[in-house]
Amino acid sequence: MTITYADFERVDIRVGRITRAEPFPEARKPAYRLWVDFGPEIGEKRSSAQITRHYRLDELVGRQVLAVVNFPPRQIGPVLSEVLVLGLPDDEGEVVLIGPGHDVPLGGRLF
Repeated sequence: MTITYADFERVDIRVGRITRAEPFPEARKPAYRLWVDFGPEIGEKRSSAQITRHYRLDELVGRQVLAVVNFPPRQIGPVLSEVLVLGLPDDEGEVVLIGPGHDVPLGGRLF
């Protein structure tokens, strides 16, 4: 399926910094609860991410990640997920987070 550039622009992908990460034992599949700061325009948003295979809680805080910020919030058990943190599958299908190669200003939009 081919999309137009206007279609792509409708997906708001921004860079944020993980400020807090906690276990999410209520999740059906192993996951963490994340708080991500997207800067003053968007603020801090919550998410749930199935990233336990490659990441420890203590190494997530401070990491910059990309996330879709304009999906409607989604209830995942007791957690209201406000953004979709993005990743790619490794060779076993486990999530590897996507982020910039250098520190960039929070809230920057992917183009």
